[in-house]
Amino acid sequence: MKRYVLLGDGESPHLLKWARALADRVELHALSTRGFAPGFDAVVPEARRLALHTNPAFEGGNVSVLRVLPRLGRWLRAVDADWIHAHYLTSHGVLAWLAKGLYRLRARLIGSAWGSDILVTPARSAMLRWMTARVLRACALGTSDSEHMAKRMRELGAREVMVFPFGLDALPPDCREAKQARLCFASRGLEALYAPRRVLDVFAAIASVWPDAELVVANDGSLRAELERTAASAAWGQRARFVGRLGAVEQVQWYRRANWYLSLPASDSVSVSVLEAMAHGCVPVLSDLPANRELVTDGVNGVIAHGDATAVAAAIQAIAPRAGQIAQANRLWIAEHAIFPQAIGRFLDRLSELESAR
Repeated sequence: MKRYVLLGDGESPHLLKWARALADRVELHALSTRGFAPGFDAVVPEARRLALHTNPAFEGGNVSVLRVLPRLGRWLRAVDADWIHAHYLTSHGVLAWLAKGLYRLRARLIGSAWGSDILVTPARSAMLRWMTARVLRACALGTSDSEHMAKRMRELGAREVMVFPFGLDALPPDCREAKQARLCFASRGLEALYAPRRVLDVFAAIASVWPDAELVVANDGSLRAELERTAASAAWGQRARFVGRLGAVEQVQWYRRANWYLSLPASDSVSVSVLEAMAHGCVPVLSDLPANRELVTDGVNGVIAHGDATAVAAAIQAIAPRAGQIAQANRLWIAEHAIFPQAIGRFLDRLSELESAR
C-alpha cells in the first residue's frame, strides 16, 4: 500500500474531501500548515498528522511560514512517504519542493492546482512565476479541475496533468418535485472576486420581468453589509434574502428548492458549488470564463452571462420552458464526469503506472 502524505490546509473542507477519498486506498498521512477540521479525526489517525498552526498567504510570499520548514522536513523524513501531494502550488507546493530538496526525501511530488495559484499568482511577478514553474517541473504528476487551468500548468512547465472536476461523492436524489420555478440561489463568497454586485444586478433584471422571482444569497464576506443596503433600497429588495454561511444540510435544502444558480466570479476554475448545484437540478447561470464554458454551452444547458444584466435576464427567460429537461441532462453529465471517488480511482491507477515505469 502506498505511503501517502497530503500537504495543505487541514481546516479546508476540500482537503478533507481528498482525505476521505484516499483513506481506504493508501496509508494516509496528513500535514497541515494550519490546524485540522474535526472531520479528520475519523479519517487520519492523530499519530499520522502534523498541524503547524501557521497562517500562510495562499498567493505566495510566505517567508514567515519558512520558519517551520525544519519541523516539516523532519516529520516528512520520518514518515518516508512514497508520495507527497501538495494542494495549492504557491504555498504548499513550494514547501513540498523545498523539503524534498533540503531533506533529501525519496518521495515523489504531486501538485494540485486550486485556481488562483495558477490563474492569478504567477502573473503577479517574475519571481512568483519562476517559483510556480519550479514546483510544477518538480511534480511527477499534477491535477487540475479544468482543461483551461491544465493548459496554463503545461505552459509553465508541468510534466503531466490529470484533469477531473473536484466533484461529488455521489449523485444526490432527484429533487425535481421540490423546485420553485422562479427561485434563484447564489452561494459564492461576498467578496469582489466573486462579483456579488453583478448577482444583484442580474436578479434586479430578472425581478423586473418575473414579479414572483426570489433570490437567496448565502455565504459571507466583506461586501455583505453594502450588498444588504443595496437590496434594502431597491424595489425588489423584499424578494432578496441574505442567509449567511450555511452548513452542508442547509445548503442542500436551498439547492433542492432553487431552479436557478447564479455564479458570476471574475476569475474561477471549475467550481465545486456549481457542480453541486447542477447535481441538484439547478440551471447554472455562469460568468463568461473558460472553465465555465467547459460545463455550460450557452443557451443549451445553462446561461453564460456575457452581456449586461438585461441580456442575461432575457437569456434566462428564453430557456425557462426547458429548465426541467436541462436539469436532468446536467444531472446525467455529473453522474458520468464529476463523481469524485471514480476520479480518484483513475488517479491512483496513474500513480501505480508511474511507479512501475521507474
